[in-house]
Amino acid sequence: MAKDRTAQLAYSELMPKMLDEQARRRKADKILAVLRHFLGRDDLTGLRALDVGCSAGFIADALAEAGLVSHGVDIDMPGLRRAHARFGDRVRFVCGDGERLPFPDGTFDVIVFNHIYEHVVNPDGVVAELRRVLAADGVLYLGLMNRLGPIEPHYRLPFLSYLPPTLADRYVRLSGRAEKYHERSRTRWGLRRMLRGFQVWDYTLPVLTDPVRFAATDIVPGRIAKLPPAVLRALLPVVPTYIWVATKADRTPGGPALPQGPTRA
Repeated sequence: MAKDRTAQLAYSELMPKMLDEQARRRKADKILAVLRHFLGRDDLTGLRALDVGCSAGFIADALAEAGLVSHGVDIDMPGLRRAHARFGDRVRFVCGDGERLPFPDGTFDVIVFNHIYEHVVNPDGVVAELRRVLAADGVLYLGLMNRLGPIEPHYRLPFLSYLPPTLADRYVRLSGRAEKYHERSRTRWGLRRMLRGFQVWDYTLPVLTDPVRFAATDIVPGRIAKLPPAVLRALLPVVPTYIWVATKADRTPGGPALPQGPTRA
């Protein structure tokens, strides 16, 4: 755990894009498309779901609209207030720390952990909690920032995430975009170590090669999707985001075969 880091409270007020409902619901469409393929079922009705880092609740609500029994958890109190006001009739929102989730062991069939790990103080501790509250045959969806992505996604600065913390702080401060660079990301290999104890399937290449199927046309330009799969595969170490599905049990994707299917991460 980094001793000089503190939790990012009220993140929806620090990062206005968290309140962009249209963009957040597009992310939810992608999440649901990946989950449906992995689970091999279009109807997700009745599955117990948790959106970790739910903020204003748009993804948690989209899960509820898809039939899941949806919960959201965050430490972002302004975001949670917005979420409860709009969606509290169909989603249970809870203020809670990811390292101490207020749920019994094995509660959830589906957990969504989408672009959250780089913001938390102790991601390994949070991942251990996700494993605890995931059902034995449950599924963990992961959207994971790659440290080696050339353009840092939060501040859109080239190679920001490559730098050690002191230099990253100076860079982001000189850019005028923040006083401090809080985020801490990992490479593909570091992410796999973070998820030790899970079976992990990599959906990054399937999403890149078939963005229509996986509702990702907003993040995968057509010119990228048209690149030969071998080229995209070679670029995987530096793609900005990995899309992984993790399980406690040794499961395989249940959906139809794809030209470029998910592989073991």
